[in-house]
Amino acid sequence: MTKTMLIVMDSVGIGALPDAHLYGDEGSNTLVHIAEAVKGLKLPNLARLGLGKITDIPGVPGDVMALGGYGRMAELSKGKDTTTGHWELSGILTRDPMPTFPQGFPPEIITAFEKLIKRKVLGNKVASGTEIIKELGEEHMRTGFPIVYTSADSVFQIAAHEEVIPLPELYEMCKKARSLLTGPWAVGRVIARPFAGRPGDFTRTANRHDYSLLPPEPTVLDALKSKGEEVIAVGKIYDIFAGQGLTRSFPTKSNNEGMEKTLELWGQLKSGLIFTNLVEFDATYGHRNNPVGYAKALEEMDAQLKDVIEAVAEDGWLFITADHGNDPTTASTDHSREYVPLLVYGKGVKRDVNLGTRRTFADVAATLSELYHLDYTCVGESFLPELLHGNEQK
Repeated sequence: MTKTMLIVMDSVGIGALPDAHLYGDEGSNTLVHIAEAVKGLKLPNLARLGLGKITDIPGVPGDVMALGGYGRMAELSKGKDTTTGHWELSGILTRDPMPTFPQGFPPEIITAFEKLIKRKVLGNKVASGTEIIKELGEEHMRTGFPIVYTSADSVFQIAAHEEVIPLPELYEMCKKARSLLTGPWAVGRVIARPFAGRPGDFTRTANRHDYSLLPPEPTVLDALKSKGEEVIAVGKIYDIFAGQGLTRSFPTKSNNEGMEKTLELWGQLKSGLIFTNLVEFDATYGHRNNPVGYAKALEEMDAQLKDVIEAVAEDGWLFITADHGNDPTTASTDHSREYVPLLVYGKGVKRDVNLGTRRTFADVAATLSELYHLDYTCVGESFLPELLHGNEQK
């Protein structure tokens, strides 16, 4: 009977990868630059887990004895998007980057989509989600045409006012787009981006919904489920994996709700995995270049982490990591190609274990496989022996 909590702090990167220049992200460092922007972060619970020992982060002490293991992981897959990062955490390596459309989608895609939804579209370009509704929201309300746009990531996004195109209709449009976007057009995610308000005061609502590709091969989640373990999704995990490998799902609309739901489910879980994504770091602060808001969100999550650590100490394991970066202090509003933190705590785990720099996020999947005695292998290497039998307690 093994209980594990895997929390993904969406976009909380910890320094540019060696190949970051190939993605236009040289010099990015989400955590450190946020800390510098606010003159120091107050993250006492993440510090207890060893966050400040991975790299120098203003305000986060690095001279504490970590409760468990700490390190950082490199992304071996090609890309820097949410789907690629989460898939690699679960054991899948993306060797060819998912297609992007820096000039907008080609006419054959747009024409085919317009035929499917029986109306024209607006936009069809790379844009910030908040800016494009400022630009085209009024025209959208007048015409009823949905706004289609993309970003540096592999996404097909559809924005619509909830009073103009009701949510069920918007979601149906996304499903039609998902069925269309296959083969060379197979973007990682189709995303519903509903908004509300009036011209000059539009705001995106919390009713976003993602439609991802199915994982191309089994993940460690599938192996857990096949063994009869619970695999519970919190936040947008269900969307990222298109439901594959999961037994239950609980969508959330904020980091706070995600942490509360995770802790609530932990108290009910007998054995298995709770896989949580905290999306607000990325969606609300990273993409909007708001380091102050990002810092506040980190500190709020850290405060909730105190109860999580106490709960896990009794009978389980805690993994905390991220899926990519999104440095809010750079000119870009897109994800950044970064290392991600790795913090591990649990019953029987040695204290203050430096897990170093892992070559792939898939080390998490390999560790889960060994922890649960699964018949599952991937490109990752388990760090379980280091946590249980490795470095002597310092």
